[in-house]
Amino acid sequence: MASFDFTGWKLEKTNSCSMKKQIIVSILSLAGGIIFSSFIIAVTGNNPADVCYQIFSGAFGSAYGVSETLAKSIPLMLTSLGVSLSFRMNLWNIGGEGQFFMGAFGASWAALEFPSLPSGELLLLMLACGFAAGGIWALAAAIPKAFLNINETISTLLLNYIAILWVQYLVFGPWKDPKGKNFPVTAAFSQNAALPCLGNTDINIGLFAAVIIGLLLFLFLKYSRWGYEIKVSGNSRNTAVYAGMNYAKNILIVMFISGGIAGAAGMIEISGAVHRLQQDISPGYGYTAVIIALLARLNPFGIMIVSFFMGGLFVGGYNLQTSGFSLSTVLMFQGAILLFVLGSEILLQYKLVRKERT
Repeated sequence: MASFDFTGWKLEKTNSCSMKKQIIVSILSLAGGIIFSSFIIAVTGNNPADVCYQIFSGAFGSAYGVSETLAKSIPLMLTSLGVSLSFRMNLWNIGGEGQFFMGAFGASWAALEFPSLPSGELLLLMLACGFAAGGIWALAAAIPKAFLNINETISTLLLNYIAILWVQYLVFGPWKDPKGKNFPVTAAFSQNAALPCLGNTDINIGLFAAVIIGLLLFLFLKYSRWGYEIKVSGNSRNTAVYAGMNYAKNILIVMFISGGIAGAAGMIEISGAVHRLQQDISPGYGYTAVIIALLARLNPFGIMIVSFFMGGLFVGGYNLQTSGFSLSTVLMFQGAILLFVLGSEILLQYKLVRKERT
């Protein structure tokens, strides 16, 4: 077993980690990120308690705030579920942002090309196009990974920028609304392309889709043969190949579904919230999804809970701006949480034991 020696103690690698320990470490990571951010805020001359109160009250202090938080959690939940699937196979899909944008692009094409289709048919077509676009974009990194063993972390990350710039090209160029007063947006979608919302809130039925997808992922990963293959492949490629599993095929399937779910998030965002394609459809959902997936330890139900918290961080950030603070304060919170989540992995992979006396 690998270990690192200290005076009187050593870190010893563990083969398993209990769910209780994972939950405790996640909570400690979250608390550490908040404390670290609070320290930075204090150094800048602001009151950390005031900043935290502004964020919390804006996101959870009223019925409107909670409904907005739920609405923000929908794209976060879906994108996080998507990237978590690839993470389970030890495929570091950091391209959720680009897959989100490509999903929005695919769904927008359907909405703009077939505006007169009946609502049900048009929404299904938009969903199919969004899922396919996101999945195909993920395959652009999966294929070289599967057959040439090219690092997917770098390729998925770089593909984000291409997707974002592609959408910018469309809204500044061929898809720009001539009646949009020179704003980089497409024409507004027809009413048939709008997802229904709950009552007078901004919560669209995409919330139910996210919950269903999370439940299906949990069941497939835990009880299906395919889920077992993903687990084995993620733990050891050599073991998977030795057992007769088609490792390359599983890479392609997992990455396609992973990108497809992120693409579906893009479709739901433009259909349920934005109602047109524009350059700033995402404030960083794909990047935040990585934080959420890791903080939830890739558990679909944990992802739903953490997505709600992160949605509150976005909504609270908007409330913070009205008080004169910059949105970068919220981004700092996210970055600090990610730093502590990554650092906490050592607590899950190693345990501190006393050296034996000789």
